Amino acid sequence: MNNMTHEFKTPIATISLASDSILSPMIINSPDKIKRFADIIKQENRRMLSQVEKVLQMALLDKHDFQLSLKTIDIHEIIRQAVNNINLQVTQRNGIIDMDLNANHSLVNADQTHLTNIIYNLLDNANKYSPEEPHIQISTRNTNNMNIEISVKDNGIGMTKESQKLIFEKFYRVPTGNIHNVKGFGLGLSYVKAMTLAHNGKIRVISELGQGTTFILDLPLHIS
Repeated sequence: MNNMTHEFKTPIATISLASDSILSPMIINSPDKIKRFADIIKQENRRMLSQVEKVLQMALLDKHDFQLSLKTIDIHEIIRQAVNNINLQVTQRNGIIDMDLNANHSLVNADQTHLTNIIYNLLDNANKYSPEEPHIQISTRNTNNMNIEISVKDNGIGMTKESQKLIFEKFYRVPTGNIHNVKGFGLGLSYVKAMTLAHNGKIRVISELGQGTTFILDLPLHIS
């Protein structure tokens, strides 16, 4: 339970930063900026609720006893929302997130909550395992007429071949060397893989120690 609390620290930190920003003298008289930060608070509050749901879902996954609420979703909208929500944390570390959404077809049949969690987990992982001034790149492309590929690349600490074999195992956490602020329960990537498979997708990792990591997610497109 002590480790589980860390799963909630990221959205709580974002809400705290957004709240402080609203109270800033430079922001408080700007309705547009207040609305932006209020929207972030609202979204992060929803994400904390989804974190609770994720923990419960992991128990159901172990039993293979869960149902997805599928509907047609534009994954580019999910990506933009996730980037907007995590961008405050990244910019606080003088980092940037580049979006390169090249896929011409981006509609998928998916559970919106779980798909959002997948993308956010990958972005959050990229931020946590990067040094100061993280540079995160998220891109999409259509690999054929049936699939969309989402790539999340960071300039972080990378991982060994051995860690790559274990990265999707429940409770496994990559050794962080001199980075001591990486928290979590080790459920994030296990959840990502389980939900990716539940959506008939695939996920793989490309990494080199000290050279960053790229997660590549492949999902089937919505066929009308």
